Amino acid sequence: MEYKEVVQHVNEKELVDFTQKILRINSVYDPDKEGHNEEKVAHYIADYLKKLGLEVHIEEAAPGRPNVIGILKGKEEGKTLLFEGHTDVVTAGDLDEWHYDPFEAIIEDGKIYARGACDTKGNVAAAIFAVKAIIESKADFKGKILLCIPVDEEGMMIGIKYFIEKGWADQVDAAVICEPEENQLCINQKGAMRVIIRTYGKMAHGAMPLSGINPNTRMAKIICELEKLENSEKERLGKHHYLGYPSITPTILRAPSKGEAQINVIPKECYMTLDIRTVPGQKHDVLRRQIQDILDKLAKEDRDFKADVEVIEERPWTETSKDEPIVQAIGNAYKQITGKDPVYNGVPGATDGTFLHSLKGIPVITTGAGDRLIPHQADEYVEIDELVETTKLYALTAMLYLNDH
Repeated sequence: MEYKEVVQHVNEKELVDFTQKILRINSVYDPDKEGHNEEKVAHYIADYLKKLGLEVHIEEAAPGRPNVIGILKGKEEGKTLLFEGHTDVVTAGDLDEWHYDPFEAIIEDGKIYARGACDTKGNVAAAIFAVKAIIESKADFKGKILLCIPVDEEGMMIGIKYFIEKGWADQVDAAVICEPEENQLCINQKGAMRVIIRTYGKMAHGAMPLSGINPNTRMAKIICELEKLENSEKERLGKHHYLGYPSITPTILRAPSKGEAQINVIPKECYMTLDIRTVPGQKHDVLRRQIQDILDKLAKEDRDFKADVEVIEERPWTETSKDEPIVQAIGNAYKQITGKDPVYNGVPGATDGTFLHSLKGIPVITTGAGDRLIPHQADEYVEIDELVETTKLYALTAMLYLNDH
């Protein structure tokens, strides 16, 4: 059998029906509401994988938040290829901004509209139906196809961390991260650092500022210094071909950090978060030290300056060579399916693949259906034609990679 014949077993109607069904299961995580998590959709997916004949494992990364692992074994020993896509979706936000119910999965003009349609339940469905096509084609392949469908990618990524902790990634040779990238082949991902900075002062009346110590003015100085650091890093590194520029972005400013603010009261403390995005050529430990150096410098200039910094999450940037077998395989698959040369790009944010690469050294490539600019927006959608193309791309990639073609 020609491996390309496998894609003829991709059933568009069944793919769309399954995608709609999982989109209609609300999997927004809300810790304050019981049952508002990924549990229902995870079990629905697990049951479907069992019907396909896969070996299925369900493991709770946290109570009510189960990862689903599906395994399809070939007829001979060989490499293990992982397809990974998450079950959680972000909140729909203001429903008045939507023209479609975010959890009805309405089809209009060849698009499925729903929260998670492109990020990334559509691509989860594509990975599952790629495996289904391989099964139904009865095509031989070596090694194993591993489906990892974890929780919490939109949060602190506890799902993929638990997957790695439990040893599932130990034998993985390469991974396709199923995220909305317009089927562009993303071989780089930006890294991320999430940072909290606090400045401390003395509470006082706004009419008598000299009787207090204002933490807000101290935080303003930090922000100005961070902007200088960001600009120097941009100048030093230039614009990355796939990822653009690095960034240091203040996102939350709160003073006081607790309690109610009042216009005529100098607060005791100011709280700020930073969303730092890194590119190849940057080291997180160096950035951490540079931020601390800023605080130390300001403290020398101002005897009342007091601040501290806390890094609460780190996700290193990733880089996968075009010479990697998985990149070669998926590029070949793309050409066969579309008749066009693949477009290479980078992921502007971090994905679960960040930890697969940084903790286990697994070559990762990120691709999938969906406009890369619309995740988390109102009226999120995925184009059905592109979703079908993605499913075929995943299926043919698996055959080419595992059989060394």
